[in-house]
Amino acid sequence: MDLNYPILSDPQRTVSNSYGVTDAERQNARRWTFFISPEGKILEIDKSVATDSHGSDIVAKLEKLGVDKK
Repeated sequence: MDLNYPILSDPQRTVSNSYGVTDAERQNARRWTFFISPEGKILEIDKSVATDSHGSDIVAKLEKLGVDKK
């Protein structure tokens, strides 16, 4: 996909459980987006994902966070 950031696949839900987006009662992950710095620090968490505008919402958030465009 020629992205300059990683995308996580988590079929065993190890990471999603750690991040609190799944638990014993909720097996499907919540639609949250985590913005994580190259150093691994969580900069922002978007817990109000609107599927119809999320692509542009991500672009706006990355611009706000000062992430350079590719």
